[in-house]
Amino acid sequence: MKHYLILIILLYCTTGIAQDSYAKLVSQAENLAEKEEEASSKEALSLYKKAFTQFPDSIEVGDLYEGAILAASLHDKDVAFAYLNQLLGDKKDGNGFPGWMNITHEDAIEECKNLLDDPRWKVVVQEANKRKQAFDLILENEEKDFFQTKKQVDYTSKKGVERYDQLKNSNPYLPKEQRNYSIGFQLNDTTKTSYYVHLPQNYNPNRSYPLLFFLHGAVRYSPLLDFQTPEMNLGGWNRYYTKYANQYGVILVFPRANKQYNWMTSDEGFFMIPAILKEIKSAINVNDDKVFLAGHSNGATGVFSYLMKNATPFAGFYGFNTQPKVFTGGTFVENAKNRNFINFSTDQDYYYPPNANDDFTALMKQVEVDYQEVRYEGFPHWFPQFDESEPAYEILFTDLMQRKRETFPSSLTWEFDDEANGNVDWLQNIKLDTVQTKASWHHQPLNFKITKWLEYESDDDDDDTLKEVVVDKDAFDFPRASGKIVAEYKDNVYRIKTSRIQSFAIAISPEMIDMKKKVKVYVNDQLYVDQKIQYNPVFMLDQFERNKDRKRIWINSIKLMVQ
Repeated sequence: MKHYLILIILLYCTTGIAQDSYAKLVSQAENLAEKEEEASSKEALSLYKKAFTQFPDSIEVGDLYEGAILAASLHDKDVAFAYLNQLLGDKKDGNGFPGWMNITHEDAIEECKNLLDDPRWKVVVQEANKRKQAFDLILENEEKDFFQTKKQVDYTSKKGVERYDQLKNSNPYLPKEQRNYSIGFQLNDTTKTSYYVHLPQNYNPNRSYPLLFFLHGAVRYSPLLDFQTPEMNLGGWNRYYTKYANQYGVILVFPRANKQYNWMTSDEGFFMIPAILKEIKSAINVNDDKVFLAGHSNGATGVFSYLMKNATPFAGFYGFNTQPKVFTGGTFVENAKNRNFINFSTDQDYYYPPNANDDFTALMKQVEVDYQEVRYEGFPHWFPQFDESEPAYEILFTDLMQRKRETFPSSLTWEFDDEANGNVDWLQNIKLDTVQTKASWHHQPLNFKITKWLEYESDDDDDDTLKEVVVDKDAFDFPRASGKIVAEYKDNVYRIKTSRIQSFAIAISPEMIDMKKKVKVYVNDQLYVDQKIQYNPVFMLDQFERNKDRKRIWINSIKLMVQ
């Protein structure tokens, strides 16, 4: 037994040394190649050859392709094609992407331009495209499996209460052949991205599950991806999401954004998460009252943006290293009163300093929001990288499992400056009239000053030392005039206050009112409506098709023009 243990230890030591030596050779090659001088490039290629020859088990896909590019630039075509041919095997990069993708990628034409007139280039490209076609067919079949459901029910055959019950109890779901799916998502006619779904073990289509979106950071620098992999989503910084989602039976969803289409800096992509959620609900049995958002950095700011701008589909919001600000308009923090937010912060964060977090927490307490900040001392912005972040995920999933969306909240408050965001729960299609004077109760949006920020002392990537600098900035920007609506209902009576609102609609559920009695609606203390509400089958089905929400089946709406 002792000899066996010694053998295992020696094996791990040898493997570690090999990987370390390989990494050193490749690093040296990369540094020389960056000089873009012929002598340095030749020396760099020599180092790649040495690394690949001496440590064949350590070869990485990205290194092979870089070696091929370098050989091509030096007109060493035999070596370039030798490396490219190795990419046609089963080898994947660290994120799980197959090696042939480097050849089918649009940049390959420019990067390998010195090989284009060689007949071997056509052969390599044909083989890579052949593999791509086979791979795309697998993805296509997996998508078909994901979206496959029972035969669709004809909802139009039922009226009134029967249609309501039919929609509310609908279950078209089937078992799935696998746990992980990469699903393509069309952003517009010409642009596509993807989202990745990780299902609980032994997914049961007769049971509804909590669902958690993870919004990634670095949206300004991230590319859209036609497909995603388990390696890039389920391990690394996301390992604790996977661990606790598996433990608690939570569906994980990883959408993919870029600079133009995202959840933070651009309204062009803000529709993405609700639209993806609707797609998933058509295929997977999701508990509508237990859909959550989490994110890190820009992703956490995106989570906060949904809290401010479109909280309706979601039950809870969680951010790691958040900058709590809306970047596309005003930040109306009282909107958070409709939901909750847990912010996991660190004290060594260049993205948002601890003093600003202190003031923001005080502000949220002032407006009596369900808000919690959990701060971890001694950690930088990339907190999820550290094993010490695991307790934060325990807090997140403990909260997630006990929290659910209030299906029909008795009171709502909503302020907005863009009619695209004019919906919250049962208040719908709210239109602005910012020419009006504000109501006396409609105060200036809350804000505070940030006077200190953390910055890196140097541009050296290896130096993480932060320094405190003096700044003078507002926490939030308010580029446009806003309107506000405050509403409540009880015992068939709705009382609404509006400021700079032109019109709105109240969505009605039979679980909110007594259908046998009249509904009264007071707007700014004036009686606008005093009548019974009837089931509207067309409206009911239209609303269901829009959001696939079985917990909230709206049977009709009351449309109101504010006088």
